[in-house]
Amino acid sequence: MNMITGVSIDHDALDQMMPMHVLVDSQGVICHIGSTLCKILGGTDQTGRSFFRVFELRRPSVVDSIEDVCAHGNDKVYLRLRDGHKMQMIGTAACMPGQKLVLVNLSFGISVIEAVQRYGLAGSDFAPTDLTVEMLYLVEAQSAAMEASVKLSEKLHGEKTEAQAEASSDTLTGLNNRRALDLVLHRYISRRAPFTLMHLDLDFFKAVNDTLGHAAGDLVLQRVAQILIEETRDDDTVARVGGDEFVLLFPGLVDPKGVMPISHRMISRLEEPVPYRDTECRISASIGLVSSTQYDDPGADQMLNDADVALYTSKDRGRACATFYTPDMAGGEGHAAGHTHVILSEERAVQG
Repeated sequence: MNMITGVSIDHDALDQMMPMHVLVDSQGVICHIGSTLCKILGGTDQTGRSFFRVFELRRPSVVDSIEDVCAHGNDKVYLRLRDGHKMQMIGTAACMPGQKLVLVNLSFGISVIEAVQRYGLAGSDFAPTDLTVEMLYLVEAQSAAMEASVKLSEKLHGEKTEAQAEASSDTLTGLNNRRALDLVLHRYISRRAPFTLMHLDLDFFKAVNDTLGHAAGDLVLQRVAQILIEETRDDDTVARVGGDEFVLLFPGLVDPKGVMPISHRMISRLEEPVPYRDTECRISASIGLVSSTQYDDPGADQMLNDADVALYTSKDRGRACATFYTPDMAGGEGHAAGHTHVILSEERAVQG
């Protein structure tokens, strides 16, 4: 043991230099504890209590008294608080001859971070020269840096997500744009997943713009977007690819008997007048369709082109109708097989 000589002990000085010390007499009775230990023990006065009732000595394990502690020379002592948390502590002991006292100076060792959080400790609870204070500052700085890093990461992720959404969305309608459609289309083709592609073009939309202005046209386009979303499933893709042109992708739906009723509902709803100021906007729609199962090896450009051919076949046949692509529409040179054509309604006279 380190031999400390002196006539008197200044408790205030000990509290300042060693706020986690314990003074114990030869009988193992606590004479004084440091301010931080007092705080850890709930602020209660431990004077007069047995050292071994407050602390459980873990090592050396053969120690039964304070004299035994002194007999182990410079060995470290390992303790555990006898509280609900059983916090581990490490320390050294020094016998003080002439006063029959033992000075035990403690620390939390590697458990200091847990102790600081558990007991609400701060830098002022440790000796100014204690390296624990430096470590707490480093941990606090690291914690602040990590928090700032997380916030920055969340901000950048949010901005990235927002930028990606803006890059793949049509500003006016909120639908997917051509870029987003191309990504979805190529994904389904690469997976060889069956789907139907629909090309929808508004009839008489130009008359709305020319007669009532672009504000009316924008209102109509927003209404069209709403209808298309309402008439499709969550996993369908709806994209605005031009002024009044829309392309829709229906995964897993390739039978004309399943697709045509959807086309019929869309055209019927799009023909409902859209109120604008003191008048009404009236449009309709022509639709061209093609299924990926009509091809041995479907390609995005070919399917879009064939859906476009089917769309203009619908317009040639009177508008306000839907047509499935067949090879004869391209002079017999197309890649699709089979023949399906459905006229849903006759052309309507539309008043702008």
